[in-house]
Amino acid sequence: MKILIMGAGGVGAYYGAKLQQAGEEVTLCARGDNLRALKEQGLAVKSYLGDFHVRVNATLEPLEFAPYDLILFAVKSYDTEPAAQQLKGCLAPNGILMTIQNGVENEEVLCRFFPRECVMGGNSRIGADMAAPGKLNHTALGVIEFGELDGTETPRARRLKEVFERAGIYGVLTSDLKTLRWYKLMGNNSTNSVSALTHTTLGQMLDDPAGYELVRTLMLETLAVGRAEGAKVVDERADWQLGQIRKMDAYAIKTSTLQDLEKGKPLEYEAISGAVLRAARRHGISAPATAAVYTLLKLLESTRRKPA
Repeated sequence: MKILIMGAGGVGAYYGAKLQQAGEEVTLCARGDNLRALKEQGLAVKSYLGDFHVRVNATLEPLEFAPYDLILFAVKSYDTEPAAQQLKGCLAPNGILMTIQNGVENEEVLCRFFPRECVMGGNSRIGADMAAPGKLNHTALGVIEFGELDGTETPRARRLKEVFERAGIYGVLTSDLKTLRWYKLMGNNSTNSVSALTHTTLGQMLDDPAGYELVRTLMLETLAVGRAEGAKVVDERADWQLGQIRKMDAYAIKTSTLQDLEKGKPLEYEAISGAVLRAARRHGISAPATAAVYTLLKLLESTRRKPA
């Protein structure tokens, strides 16, 4: 397949590298120092599964190597609209645009720019960050859960499953995308928020009893809102996921929001805590812990973006 990674940060670049190793024709869309490093030196991956290096095809302009059979859309949620506008004319006939972004609202945004039948949704399940331009740290997992927006299992989805399996990045092909997306949001609304506000890794926040309870409370609030939205989520998933995190080398894992904070990048709280609160208001549900972390993140973002 001819594949574009739209947003070659830690997450997108890892999947692009694995797909290229599996024989797919991959282009990474990046910018700034990262783009220069990718063009000149390639991508060096330090991974808990084994280090590797790949020469990559990188560009600032997606149209340069269009059209693409698959676009993995991995930009931050606040960049969704401008990035979607950049992709005009980039999809091949019958091409797929798959969002693997945080949040549960990006699919509908992308459907304003592309025919609905072109859009698929997915979850990136990975711990990865760009330690420096062209240098990626891969600390956990590394798979994609995905599915059609209407829940059908189509030939193109099965084809993608085969492609992802060859690349070693296949997680799940689901007929219930909404439920999987809300489970991902459950994790983001809790661990991402707490890590950014406290500068802690997953291991640090969960080893503190009060930190553990706060994360769990945020998870349960998210699940309650997700159920009201029609997701088939259950509260038991929160304890299961917390148990899974504790089986990892969680002290080495920083959430993407903490990584952004440390690098001086904008925080993605609107697509995470903000999405939970918007849905909660639609259904008249109280989510006080989420409201608190949203307010704190908003204040943190406003003060770090403005001079005193």
